[in-house]
Amino acid sequence: MKSFHKFLDHTADVFFVAKADTLTDLFKECGLAVEETMVNIDAVKPQQKVKILAENQKLENLLFDFLDELLFFKDYQQLVFSKFDINIEHKGTLYTLNCFAWGEKIDVLRHEPKVDVKAITMHLFKLEQLPDGWKAQVLVDI
Repeated sequence: MKSFHKFLDHTADVFFVAKADTLTDLFKECGLAVEETMVNIDAVKPQQKVKILAENQKLENLLFDFLDELLFFKDYQQLVFSKFDINIEHKGTLYTLNCFAWGEKIDVLRHEPKVDVKAITMHLFKLEQLPDGWKAQVLVDI
């Protein structure tokens, strides 16, 4: 299966579904979808690298934490990303995410801002393993 994400109709927010062969590719697709909700990611140059670390006992919550961290960088450092290198490990009772994200500060003229994402919500949030890969659905509060 080729990794992808697609946007679905929702009344007031942004709703997307992502699918991928591997868990790391799914996290990448979800990260790209969140960024694409905010800006034209094709215009985001991978000039600045940041490290994102997270851990959680639940894999679903780890994805939520990762996406929420992307909003932190947007809100407090004005950074948006277009490339992710992600490693996920399961040790004992914890899932650990180690991510390098590449992007740059928001340039209003070049990045063509779309909407300001306020939060990732738990409403309709879902992560599941399928026979042929992984699937997530995410509702983004705008």
